[in-house]
Amino acid sequence: MLLLFGANGLAQSLDGIGKEKPIRLSGGIALNQLFYSASGIENRRDPYNFILTGNLNVALYGWNIPLSFSYSNQQTSFQQPFNQFSLSPSYKWVKTKIGYGSTSFSPYTLGGHVFYGAAVELAPKGRFKYALMYGRLNKAVEPDTLSESAITPAFKRMGMGLKVSYEHEGDKADLILFKAEDELNSIGYVPEESGVLPEENLVMSFGGRKKLFNRLFLEAELASSAVTRDIRAEETEASNQAFGIFGNFFTPRASTEYYNAFKAGINYTGNGYTVGGGYENVGPGYRTLGAYYFNNDLENITVNGSVALFRGTVNLSANVGVQRDNLDGQKISTMKRTVGSLSAGINASEKLNINLAYSNFLSYTNIRSQFQDINAITPYENLDTLNFTQISQNATATIGYAIKATKTNRQQLMLNLNFQDAKDEQGGTEQPTGSQFYSANTTYAWSNVPQALTFSAALNVFKTQSGFVDNTTIGPTLAVSKGFFDRKLRSNLSVSLNNAYNAGNLQSRVINARIGGAYAIKKKHRLNLNVVAASKYLPDAANNPRYTEYTGTLGYNYNF
Repeated sequence: MLLLFGANGLAQSLDGIGKEKPIRLSGGIALNQLFYSASGIENRRDPYNFILTGNLNVALYGWNIPLSFSYSNQQTSFQQPFNQFSLSPSYKWVKTKIGYGSTSFSPYTLGGHVFYGAAVELAPKGRFKYALMYGRLNKAVEPDTLSESAITPAFKRMGMGLKVSYEHEGDKADLILFKAEDELNSIGYVPEESGVLPEENLVMSFGGRKKLFNRLFLEAELASSAVTRDIRAEETEASNQAFGIFGNFFTPRASTEYYNAFKAGINYTGNGYTVGGGYENVGPGYRTLGAYYFNNDLENITVNGSVALFRGTVNLSANVGVQRDNLDGQKISTMKRTVGSLSAGINASEKLNINLAYSNFLSYTNIRSQFQDINAITPYENLDTLNFTQISQNATATIGYAIKATKTNRQQLMLNLNFQDAKDEQGGTEQPTGSQFYSANTTYAWSNVPQALTFSAALNVFKTQSGFVDNTTIGPTLAVSKGFFDRKLRSNLSVSLNNAYNAGNLQSRVINARIGGAYAIKKKHRLNLNVVAASKYLPDAANNPRYTEYTGTLGYNYNF
C-alpha cells in the first residue's frame, strides 16, 4: 500500500515540473553557549555548556520534508547528550511522520503516546480518511543491580494502530484498532521483585457523530480493551467474543482481562445558547498501552449549557453532574460527589474585562510555581518537570483594565488569582493528605510605542498548605525593555526579590538581576546575550548562608 501511495505521490509531483521551483529550502540553526560561576559556594554545574539546535524544511514539488535536530553536552537533565531526529513529509492530502513522534486516535485507544517509527494520515477527496502508525513505544531497559539508583527494567514494546473515518454532511463514524505487545526476549532477565511482566494489549473502538435537524448533535464512543498481564501464561478461549475474531493477531491467555469504556453526548445549539448532556462510564481497571495514564472505575452524568447575554458582552457556561466510582461493587467504600464547572466572561466596558472560572472535576495537572521561572538562572532548567497532582477544586479569576490605549501610549493593569484544593477521601472521611495552593499576580505595564520603551512592575504571591507544611513565597519584579537602531537591538533589564517562608519563618531570600539584549542583522542573523546574577540568603544554613551564582548565555541564530 505504501508503494502504491508513493507512486501516486510521484505522479502528482511530476505535474509541478516547470510551474514552480523544484526545490525550496528553509530552516535555521541556533547555538547557545552557557557560562557559569559561583561566589560563596563551590560551582554546582559545569562552567561551560552548549546546546545546538537546527531545523531544515525541504519542499520538493509540493512535498514538505521537515528535519530537526538538537545536540547538547549538558548532563543535568539528561543522562547523555541527546540526538533526536524526526521527519514529517507531507504532500496535499498525505501527511507522514518518520522517527520520533506522537499521534492520537482517541482517549480510550491511542492517546498521544510517543513512539519511534512511522505514521501516515491520508485524507483524500471523498468520504473516507485513514490513519496508520507502527513503531516502538518503549525501549528495552536491562536491569542493573549494581547501580546506586534503582533502575526499573522494561521490555521493548512495539505498537501498531489503524483508524478509519467516514464523514458525510456533518456525520462521522470512526473505527479504531490498536495493538501493543512486549518482546519477551528483548532483555536478558527481569528480577521477580520488580513486578515487571511482559504484556500484550488489543483495543478496538467505534465512535461517531450524527447531526439532526441542523441543531442537534449526537456523539458517542464505545471502546473495549483486552490486556494480557503476562504473555507467558497459558492460552485460553477469549471470554469476550468480540476479541475471538482476531485469530493469531491477539492471543487470549489465562492472564488476559477485558475492560470497557463508553462515552456519549448530546448538544442542541440555539440562537445565542447551547444546552446538552453527557454520560461516561469507564470500567474498573480499564487501561490501554497507548496512553501513559488513565482514570478508570468512574461514571459521570453531566448537563452542560452556555449562553451569550447583552449582545455578547456577558458569556456564561456551566457543566454540572454527578460522579461515582466502585462500579463493580468490589471496593469497601464508594465515592459519590457532585462535579461541575462554571465560567463567566464579562466585557464590562472597552477598558475592563473579567474572566471567572470554577471547577471540581477529577483531573491531573502540573503544579508549577511561577517562581520556578523567576528564579531560574538558565533557560534550560526544569525541562522535565512532571509533578502531577490530583485536583479536586480549582478557581481562577483574571481581571484586566486598560488604563490608557492610544497609538503612542498604552497602560494596563492585570490581576490573576488562582486557588486549587487537592484532597483524598476514604469512606467519606477526609484524609490528612490534602493540600491547598494559592497564587496571586498583579502586573502594571506601561509602553511608549514610538520609542519602543516598555516598563512593568509585578507582585507575585504563592502559598502552599499541606499537612504540617505552610510555605509562602512573595516578591516583586521590576522590568524595563528598550529598542534601539530602528528596533534592531532589543535590550531588557529586570530585578526581582523573592522571600520564602515556612510557618511565617524566613527560609530563603533570592535576588535576581537580569540584563540582556538581542540584535538582528539583515533579518536572517540574530545575536543575543543575557547575564543573570542570583544572590541567595539561607538564614538556617550552617555553612555559606549567602552565595551568588552568575550565568551568561551567548547565542546565535541564523534563519533562511
